[in-house]
Formats: sequence, structure tokens, C-alpha cells
Amino acid sequence: MCGRYALFRWSPAFAAQPGFPDDQQPHWNLAPGSQVLMVRGGEKGAELARGRWGLTPAWLQDLSKSPAHARAESLAEQPMFRESFRERRCLIPANGFYEWRGAGRKRPYWITGEASILYFAGLWERYPVSGHEYLSVALITRAAASQRRPLILNEDEQALWLNPDASPQALQALLNAPQAALRERALATLVNDPKLDAPECLTPA
Repeated sequence: MCGRYALFRWSPAFAAQPGFPDDQQPHWNLAPGSQVLMVRGGEKGAELARGRWGLTPAWLQDLSKSPAHARAESLAEQPMFRESFRERRCLIPANGFYEWRGAGRKRPYWITGEASILYFAGLWERYPVSGHEYLSVALITRAAASQRRPLILNEDEQALWLNPDASPQALQALLNAPQAALRERALATLVNDPKLDAPECLTPA
């Protein structure tokens, strides 16, 4: 399961997008419950926004049960996700993500792609409280051997995912689309500490 990822490097063009927060800081260890960046469709096109990693529909009473992940195989039918899947899709930018593998004490790995920024498929929700609208997101995952990895979309797929007029058939095809090859690097165990949010997270093994 992709329980941590990082967004610490971006281009001037990325930072020039509508909605990019003036106080955005680099993060090497984003975990569920963190405030994260997302790209969603707006009235004038795609825009950036911040949301809590953990999907929180307006009807949810127990906020401790806000899911950080949605399974691609079942999100179209799950009551928690199906409306967001139809109407509130987003992209979650990242430089890469972490994966733990092995028997006994698992080894962390840093997983990246060819592009400097990967875009994970996600869903977003609104949660109104006392006149303020809070945003939240969930990251969509797919099975990958014994793991579950983020669904990563290329440029054309990103445009389709954000298109409010995309057909259910086209969206379902995206959920099952082949994934590009990824690169990995074994890491020291410093990233195991969820409180560490620094370049040391990427210390090689």
C-alpha cells in the first residue's frame, strides 16, 4: 500500500499554475492525514488546491474513518467513492512514493518514474464546517504483485481523468490501463519515522 509519498521539487511552470499556495513547502514524507496538493478541474481549467489526505464526504460522522485510499477495482460501486468518481476526480502530484518490502523487518524503497513529477489518480470531497469548506482527497491504488501502488496517469490520461464529460466506459478503461515502468532504489530506514520530513528520508541503503 502506498502509505507515504513525497513532493519536494517542482518547476517554475508548476508553481505558476492557478491555485499554487504561496506558502507551499517541500515535503519528503507525506502520510495520510497530511495536507497535500491536488489538481482539480475549475471553471477556467485545471487548478491546484490543498486538501487533507483522507477522503471526508459531508455525510461522514466519524472523521477517524476517512479513507486515504480507494481501490480501482471497486470504487465505481462503493458508496464512499462512487459519487466522487463520477463528479470529483483529481490528480495528486508527487516526485515519487515509498514502498516497504521483505520478510521480517521490511526494507523501504523509493519508487519514481521517468518524469520529474508523477500524477496519481485521486478523488476529492468537500466537508463544510461553520461556513468554511474543507477539502479532502483519496489516492486510487491498483494491485502490483504483492503490493498496491498508486494509479499513475500520463498526460493524455490526466486530461481525460479531469474531463467532467468523460464517459464511465472511458474512465473504467483508465482504471485498467497498463502502467509505465518505474524505477526503484533501496533506502536506509530513516524514512520509517513518520515524523521525519527532510531530505534524509532518501538516504540510500
